[in-house]
Amino acid sequence: MKRFFAVFTALTLTAACMAGCAGSASSQASSLPQSSSFQPENQDLSLSDNPLNQDDIGSTELLVVSFGTSYNTSRIKTIGAIEKAMENAFPEASVRRAFTSETIINRLAERDQIEIDNIEKALDRAVNNQVKKLVVQPTHLMAGLEYEELLDTLARYADSFEELAVGTPLLTDEQDFSTLAQALYNSTAVYHDPNTAICFMGHGTEAESNQVYTQLQQQFIELGYDNCYVGTVEADPCFEDVLACIQKSPAYNHIVLQPLMVVAGDHATNDMAGDDPDSWKSQFEAAGYQVECVMVGLGELKEVQQMYVAHAQTAFSQLT
Repeated sequence: MKRFFAVFTALTLTAACMAGCAGSASSQASSLPQSSSFQPENQDLSLSDNPLNQDDIGSTELLVVSFGTSYNTSRIKTIGAIEKAMENAFPEASVRRAFTSETIINRLAERDQIEIDNIEKALDRAVNNQVKKLVVQPTHLMAGLEYEELLDTLARYADSFEELAVGTPLLTDEQDFSTLAQALYNSTAVYHDPNTAICFMGHGTEAESNQVYTQLQQQFIELGYDNCYVGTVEADPCFEDVLACIQKSPAYNHIVLQPLMVVAGDHATNDMAGDDPDSWKSQFEAAGYQVECVMVGLGELKEVQQMYVAHAQTAFSQLT
């Protein structure tokens, strides 16, 4: 009997009041990830990115689905690292990759001759290789529009596999928020002092799932990490919200910016750390702050990699 499990935990998101963010947090020791320094988009390909589009898959496949990025070094250190963690955690399955952005797929093919499967091509590859059990783990941050589109596509292929299960995005239940907030706080521990505010810049979405950003802000507050702030490029809380919140604490004179995205790609490079007047870096500098940009995508953090592994494990547990 063919079975399709969309493993999704309903989440009641509590809206956090940005006005509750103020003050400074005491420092605590923590191990830090390797920091990524900025390089141009077509970076060193010698790091050897595996597109994971091979045949000879076997009967069980774990398909890791990402939006994708054309920033090669960041892709290897984030998406590639997540995929490596999956390979280590699930040796019984063949790990394969799919990107959802056709623009990125086409750019990589034309610029670097790197062939990345889109969702349909990856699923067709699985069918042609006679995969019986398929687990799909997205690297999406939230269950937004892209996740819904993924579920719709997978539903069309449900009859092609004996069993098909889908893992949840990074931020799904309350424990996810706690784990991510702790990981982000630890990753910036070297910057923690009374004069420094840590700002995490996300993308934002028009979907209701945009509430994950205020939920994460609330988690920082509940953990006592009142030097941490969350904002988005294209939704709420916006830059002006974050700036107003930070300005309530006159002790701050230094801002650390870090992307709240799986990869440190185009948005991190331009919208966050760019030199244009409308970048977050430039706007904070115009407001009188010293600014430092940390180009580390979420996928570089070991804790985040293990969060995705845990979500995939839940999906695997649905299989017989």
